[in-house]
Amino acid sequence: MDYKLLAFEHAYIFYIPYVDIVPMRDIVIIGHKAKTNGDFSLNDLPGSAGRMDILCRCVSCALFLSFGMRRDVNVHLLLLGEPDPGKIIRFEGLHLRYLNPDERSSGSLIQKAIQKNATELDIRSTPGVWIRRGNLRSLLSQFEGRTLLYLREDGKDIREFAHEIRDPVFILGDHTGVTEEEEEQLFKAGAKIISVGPISLHSNHCITIIHNELDRAEAERGELPGEADCSGEE
Repeated sequence: MDYKLLAFEHAYIFYIPYVDIVPMRDIVIIGHKAKTNGDFSLNDLPGSAGRMDILCRCVSCALFLSFGMRRDVNVHLLLLGEPDPGKIIRFEGLHLRYLNPDERSSGSLIQKAIQKNATELDIRSTPGVWIRRGNLRSLLSQFEGRTLLYLREDGKDIREFAHEIRDPVFILGDHTGVTEEEEEQLFKAGAKIISVGPISLHSNHCITIIHNELDRAEAERGELPGEADCSGEE
C-alpha cells in the first residue's frame, strides 16, 4: 500500500494510507436455474446444479488472464433456482484466492458460499467471495451512477464506442436469456443495450470479447489494463 507523508507544526509526522481510485468492471450474470443450496455434485454441474457450469465458465472468463488475474473486475452471480431463490454471490478480483480456471474450482467456491446462512448483509465465504440474499432490483441499486450495459443481440456494437466506456457494469443472461420483467427493471435502472456482434454467443464468450474491446481501448488511451499478480489480499 502507498503512503503519503504529511508534516504539521511542532514536527509531528503522520503516515496516512491512501488508495488510488481504480475504475472497475463489474459483470452480472443471471442464473435462472442455478441451484440455491449446496446439494449438488461438482462432477455434474450442468445437471445436478441447474446449469451452474455456465456461471462457472463466466467466472473464469471474467477474472483470468494467461498468467494472472484481473484485479479490477467483480463478478456477481444472481442465483434464482430452487429451492431457495434470490441469492447473490460476488467474486472480488482484488481479494480473490483459491480459484483455478477450471469449472470444478469455481463450482466449489460457489458451493461453499451457498452453504452459508445468507442474509441481506454480505457474508464472506472464502477470501474474495461473498454471499447475500437479494434480487435483480436490489443488485442494480448498488450500481447507482455507474454505466449499466445490457448484452443483447440487437444492441449497439461495443466496438463502436468502447473508447467511451468508463466504470461499466455489464449484465448478461444465462442459456434462457433475460425475462421481460428483468428487462423492464434494467431499463428502469438506466441500462443501455449493447452487443458484441451480429450473432448469438455463449455468455462466457461475450465476456471475453468485452474484455478484449475494453483492453484495446485502454491501451489506445495509454492506460494499462487492470492486471496484477495472483497473490490477492485477504
